[in-house]
Amino acid sequence: MAEPRGHLPEEVLALIFCHLPLRDRTTAAQVCRAWAAAAACSTVWHDTKVSCDSEWEGMLPPCLSACLDHVHNLQLEFEPAKKPSRQAATKLLKELVGRRPGLRSLLLECSGEKPLFDSGRDVLGAVHAVCQTAGALRHLDLRRLPFMLDDALVLQVAHGCPQLQSLFLNNCTLVGSMGPDSVLELLVACRSLRVLGLHLASLSHAALGVLAAPDRAPLDLLALRCASPEDTRAPELPDQAWAALRCRHPRLAVELELETALCTHTVRRVLQPSVPVAALRLNLSGDTAGPVHFAARHYAANLRELEVHAAASAELDAALEALAASCPALREVHCFCVVRPAVRRAFLAHCPRLRSYTLKLTRERHPWRPTLVA
Repeated sequence: MAEPRGHLPEEVLALIFCHLPLRDRTTAAQVCRAWAAAAACSTVWHDTKVSCDSEWEGMLPPCLSACLDHVHNLQLEFEPAKKPSRQAATKLLKELVGRRPGLRSLLLECSGEKPLFDSGRDVLGAVHAVCQTAGALRHLDLRRLPFMLDDALVLQVAHGCPQLQSLFLNNCTLVGSMGPDSVLELLVACRSLRVLGLHLASLSHAALGVLAAPDRAPLDLLALRCASPEDTRAPELPDQAWAALRCRHPRLAVELELETALCTHTVRRVLQPSVPVAALRLNLSGDTAGPVHFAARHYAANLRELEVHAAASAELDAALEALAASCPALREVHCFCVVRPAVRRAFLAHCPRLRSYTLKLTRERHPWRPTLVA
């Protein structure tokens, strides 16, 4: 390959190439020797985003295959309903197995239509293999996987990734199969976890006790999703256990997502006064005004974000006005039903830190866009 005159220094080219998608990096590496050297620089690959639907065509070319050793943080996108896209994601993950020094962060993100029920086994099998050898992994985010996660994966993470600092297993599936015993083993093994996302049924009283142990790293965020039939049958987590956890981790923020599968009785069991709820997302088929009133009474000191999907009613409007008056630190409120003008006025008057809101006074065509506060 001929060298172009007056070419840019390698470090400058590397800074440019690190913003290119995988396919364009491959093209750049074939221009000349200088570009090939820059494209193979570790700076280019430290943070890598790959879209398997549009970029990945077979294996990496030999000139770039070795660059996977430099990938520390990987964001991998694919379409689970399309077999070629899943196969590409699986192939790339398997390429990363056993690499040194290995991944520090892995985020899997799905797009497109929902897949068939059992179509994620190939991808999940590759995730198993990565976690088996990823001793340096610090961050694992599986929230955007539509596949059912199970105990085997939780235990593999526990045994293979002891240095984890953040883990999200609260993915969007209606079937929960991660039992509290496997999650308890995970918490015992991964003592540096500061951020954790789970389904409600995966959390237990014993797990709260382990998280409150004096020798653990500070817990910053606990994200709980309550959406499956298993969540409705989960044992109650006593308020005393939440109080102990809150005392041990005074900066802890809890994100609580309650979906339609939960009946009113279950919602009352979940909403304990001592839970430091910072974000509350309600998408309930039953009473919504009651949980909003509860949040106004007990979560005012911590609540920063509220999202409500419900039918419009006078009771809900009254509850929203009460919450606005009680939560001056609120930064976002998004209500996906029509509200009366007094509700909007209440949030604008009582919440000086409000950054954005969705409070529609008349029906509009969806999707509803939030309003930014100047």
